[in-house]
Amino acid sequence: MAVNKVLVCDDSATDLINIKNIVESAGYMTITASGGVEALNRARVEVPDIIFLDIIMPEMDGFEACRKLRDDPATKGIPVIFVTSKHQKADRVWAQMQGAKDFISKPYTAEQIVEKLRAA
Repeated sequence: MAVNKVLVCDDSATDLINIKNIVESAGYMTITASGGVEALNRARVEVPDIIFLDIIMPEMDGFEACRKLRDDPATKGIPVIFVTSKHQKADRVWAQMQGAKDFISKPYTAEQIVEKLRAA
């Protein structure tokens, strides 16, 4: 699958800008959201090719957002990659059970983000 459009969701403005800059520097179009509800809405309207999603967010965490994306016929085919400070084995297993394709632990590198984009 060729990736062109990427949705980045993080409630941390710093991480949101950092990941957005990494993705755009690699030549991809970026859409941003600062929470789970906004990410769901943006995903339905914009239909990105891949989503980078934080887990720990107010209102709706990344796990719930991932489940809703997986269960929605309009978004179920969009791969979700968690980018999070949660890095225990249980977090990775739970992320997979929610429908996530992959998992990047913070602090991340630009190479890790770009590698996931190219592998999608």
